[in-house]
Amino acid sequence: MKYKLLTKLSAAMLLTVPAVSFGQSINLGTAANFALFSTNGAVGNSGITHVTGNVGTNSGSSTGFGNVNGQMHDQDLVSAQAAADLLIAYNQLNSATPTFFLAPLLGNGDTLTPGVYSVSGATVLNLNLFLNAQGNPNAVFVFQIQGSLSANANTKIKLINNAKACNVYWKVEGLVSIAAATTMKGTIIANNAAIEMNTNDSLEGRALSTAGAVTVDGVLVYTPIGCGSPTLTGPAAPDLASVECYAIFSSDGAVTNSGVSYATGDIGTNVGLTTGFNSLNVSGNVHPIPDGSTAAAASDLLNVYTYLNTLPTDIELLYPAQFGADLVLTPHTYLLNAATVFTDTLYLDAQGNTNAMFVIKINGALSTSTYANVKLINGAQANNVYWKVDGAIEINDYSKMAGTFIANNGAVNVTTGVNVRGRVLSTTGTVTTEAITANVQTICTPTGINVVEKTEQVINVYPNPFTTSLTIKLDDKFNTCELQIFNVLGAVVFSKTLTTQSTTVSTNDLPAGVYFYKVITKSNVIQSGKIISQN
Repeated sequence: MKYKLLTKLSAAMLLTVPAVSFGQSINLGTAANFALFSTNGAVGNSGITHVTGNVGTNSGSSTGFGNVNGQMHDQDLVSAQAAADLLIAYNQLNSATPTFFLAPLLGNGDTLTPGVYSVSGATVLNLNLFLNAQGNPNAVFVFQIQGSLSANANTKIKLINNAKACNVYWKVEGLVSIAAATTMKGTIIANNAAIEMNTNDSLEGRALSTAGAVTVDGVLVYTPIGCGSPTLTGPAAPDLASVECYAIFSSDGAVTNSGVSYATGDIGTNVGLTTGFNSLNVSGNVHPIPDGSTAAAASDLLNVYTYLNTLPTDIELLYPAQFGADLVLTPHTYLLNAATVFTDTLYLDAQGNTNAMFVIKINGALSTSTYANVKLINGAQANNVYWKVDGAIEINDYSKMAGTFIANNGAVNVTTGVNVRGRVLSTTGTVTTEAITANVQTICTPTGINVVEKTEQVINVYPNPFTTSLTIKLDDKFNTCELQIFNVLGAVVFSKTLTTQSTTVSTNDLPAGVYFYKVITKSNVIQSGKIISQN
């Protein structure tokens, strides 16, 4: 019955399908939200596959997938609508009037300009195929292939001169078979046939079938951005209030360090003692005993936790024990509904939006492997990343983390060589560090007893600690400035006039130790701070 209704609905809608020209985009409807989809067929995976976009089928099941950066829809209202929309898009592509006719061999270094390309039979992609938009970001490429499509191993579709994957379409009347290590671009629609992708393939686009299985094995597939796709912003940021000042903090539990740790930001606890930190290695305030600042931070931290805990979830990652492993996440609120093990690398992709927020909610403990790594790409910022963990946090040796980590009713243990661009906080539990580095974006300076004033850094001085070089990035409201670096005795050991927005200076002559810097313009100090040499 469902199939008959869907067929009647699609047939009625086809009466309004317009012809397409090479300057007109295709309307995929809700099918655009899917990276992998079949109207009638199984969708299956083997190996470690990473998908950004929905996965599903309207007749069958989706199996074998790990964590998908999207939603799973099998035989539900969403898949039914996607099936109807896919049929309309297929007919729009199929009815397009060809502007060029090609032999059934594409690639081999050829370059094609925008248009509707008709290929009369089974087609092979080989080596490189360049799609040249000629400077027009709205240029559309449509390939009408009247047979199967196969891509040889290591084939590359390359977009040049403003060509976009969201404007590339492959309409195929037969099996689509993509050999290993191929880079595809565009939306592939196989009509009444299967789609097969193999190890190390990547597809910026979609693999959709009107009737046939979609099978992938260890691939990367992500829906393209542009062409009217929504700009992802993620949720609104919580108000950190006084917690913004702290790099390491517990509302209720001792805060203890062993080894040589470095921090930019305050350190303290509101119940217990803070011990083991050398104030010379901290650009901020160490609170050895509870005070007014720690009391405010404890209250504010509870508010931050409550906000994050009640945020609606966009995407549930279904396999918490397989978190990481080169998974790519985009700006959303994510849920992992069990204790989570973070192994290898996690990519946070802001898709060019530097204000985009990421919230990762874990209903259980969080532990990492050694050398676990959060990589921020395409404009992602550490101060826009939040981890809410209902349990203990264990960040193991030499891991590189980014974001504000909040353990609720759990201890935090950060071990040797870990670098945290952000904060490690606990609502109730000890915080233990051992020879780590933690840096926040805000430095707080005392203005009175138990009171602090937050000052945003207008100049970015990094890395800190540093080895052979130091970069000074000025806010665009400053022109010529002078950088001065002092040793612990107050003697100037380095000076440099800064005339560009970003300047990198050699620090080979600065031995290991603690230094202080000032950036001065028109005899006024506009920023100062502590930096650490590890030469």
